[in-house]
Amino acid sequence: MSFTRVLIANRGEIARRIQRACAKLGLESVATYSESDRDAPFVTEANHAICVGPPAPSRSYLNIDAILEAARAAGAGAVHPGYGFLSESAQFARRVAEAGLVFIGPSVEAIARMGSKIEAKAAAEAAGVPVLPGYRGADQSEARLLAEAESLGVPFLVKASAGGGGRGMRLVMELKTASEAIRAAKAEALAGFGDATVFLERYAPRARHVEVQILGDSYGHIVHLWDRDCSLQRNHQKLIEEAPAPGLPAPLREKMLGAAVSLARTIGYSSAGTVEYLYDSERREFYFLEMNTRLQVEHPVTEAITGIDLVEWQLRVARGEELAFTQKDIGCAGHAIEIRLAAENPAERFRPETGTITLWAPPKGPDLRLDSGVEMGSVVSHHYDSMLAKLIAKAGDREGAIRQAVAALDKFAVGGVGMNIAYQRALLTHPDFASLRHHTAALEQLFPGGWKAPEADNESRALAALALHQHLSKSVNADPWHTLGAWRVTDRAGRPGAARYWQAGDELEELLAVGQDLRLEVRGAKMTPVSVEDISLRDGRLMGRVAGRPFARIAHLERTDGSWRVHLSGRDGMMQVHFLTLEDLHGHGAGAGSADEDTLNAPMPGTIVELSVRQGDFVERGQTLVVLEAMKLLQSLVAPLSGNVKEIYCVTGDTVAGGAPLVRMERKEDT
Repeated sequence: MSFTRVLIANRGEIARRIQRACAKLGLESVATYSESDRDAPFVTEANHAICVGPPAPSRSYLNIDAILEAARAAGAGAVHPGYGFLSESAQFARRVAEAGLVFIGPSVEAIARMGSKIEAKAAAEAAGVPVLPGYRGADQSEARLLAEAESLGVPFLVKASAGGGGRGMRLVMELKTASEAIRAAKAEALAGFGDATVFLERYAPRARHVEVQILGDSYGHIVHLWDRDCSLQRNHQKLIEEAPAPGLPAPLREKMLGAAVSLARTIGYSSAGTVEYLYDSERREFYFLEMNTRLQVEHPVTEAITGIDLVEWQLRVARGEELAFTQKDIGCAGHAIEIRLAAENPAERFRPETGTITLWAPPKGPDLRLDSGVEMGSVVSHHYDSMLAKLIAKAGDREGAIRQAVAALDKFAVGGVGMNIAYQRALLTHPDFASLRHHTAALEQLFPGGWKAPEADNESRALAALALHQHLSKSVNADPWHTLGAWRVTDRAGRPGAARYWQAGDELEELLAVGQDLRLEVRGAKMTPVSVEDISLRDGRLMGRVAGRPFARIAHLERTDGSWRVHLSGRDGMMQVHFLTLEDLHGHGAGAGSADEDTLNAPMPGTIVELSVRQGDFVERGQTLVVLEAMKLLQSLVAPLSGNVKEIYCVTGDTVAGGAPLVRMERKEDT
């Protein structure tokens, strides 16, 4: 079972994680990548890399033939599946073995047996592990399933035997909906897993999700590496994980740990795996949920409290080594929390975010770990899972780990794509999480009516503008309160020595900086001035005094799409404030307009306050055609070429959208 080169049949942060473990053991890594991942960090950092197909996972990361051909071409001796994709495919493990390669994971038989949730529960019962009441029979007729449902009573779950991640699962609260739920679960299971088999299981509405990490070798040695709590979930997808599981009575914890080892021993398990339970904290009872025959996303919290590198030991076990420790050697020190960081917008129904990462400034510290699949410049595609990174914080106890995690999130600045950082911070700081009142279905009660993203307060917005002002002042070597250029305004002439910044958004806001004051004005309505002194911006930190009080804020500036975003730390974490400067406004068309060859377009939303031409008029290039009022500015939009006015699409008083066509020209040489 000796090998020196490992092919990684996965991508992103887990591929990089496996690469680090390979390097630690002196093994070469081979990255497999899709065409859209060609420039991803896990590809450029690998010893070797082979493209396995187009972006669609079915044609690349799930393409067994392509992956095995890549292993052959690279001369790999082993394959590590990571998690997700093919990691729990018995067929893939079998094909790897048939190709003469080592599959870094458990046996094909163990994967197949635990891959069927019905068989897994039967194995758990045989090992003496408690299971939830339900029906797991071979008769899959609707009549039999409905009869069993009536006998079981509501609430109960219909679950796909071959499923995972919430797919093929339906919650039944009333018996009259059981028939529809069974049909829907079967259809989804067949489409997602090629197997329509379902089972019924009693639903525990306020249960916590507790799991036990186990590790075995091919010599029959099996140990546990303590437990984890993964109860904060959305649609059965974990959000925050911690180890050890808090609030477990010691006798019950020992039963959970012992039951996991017993189950693993019963099925002759080797490599890393996880036994998952539902824990009813009110009854102090636990029930077997499933067994994952692979590495888990949340494995870093276990590594943090035990000091054992799970990926390293997966590799060691795969090449025939015995475990170098026994159960009594495995301690449990401190507390660790993992936060999954995903490219999504929780305030808008967790809408996935895509694009290019233009700012990536993660926190650093001795008790922090970041497992990331991206860096500055990485492209976030719609083809793959939205999780980009995992932040792990460790401290001596749970309260300290929460504080450490929150402080780390408060320093994490990301630009170019939206992230769920603020939402995860809200979960960590929620009193129900601190007091262990959370459970697997708790999100709706944590945020009734949905979660709303925090907004920067007036002081933070003013300081964000000041950070931008300091940056621009240094870059042009100008006086701190020097204006960026001349402008026309609708309400008054510009004041000498003043600088203006417009906060982009639904409400267009103007920050007016005069002397040592920042006056925030909302559509002309003055707010209380924010007095600042001794301001400096150095190494990503904005420091000074506000109303005589000293402050220090983390500040990252991001230039994107012809505007600025200031990422500023505050009491609710890292805030983003979006600004346009006079320079940006000129660039958007204050001096030249925005044109598509022969068409003048509105550079931004606004109101037409002056139309200087009529259809058929001849104008010279650069001549003012339209005056647009936008963000308190009167912008003169000029002809993109010399010629006749062919069509006019607006009239005075019109409100137009950004990019809207205003005037179409006919070139002089064409007339």
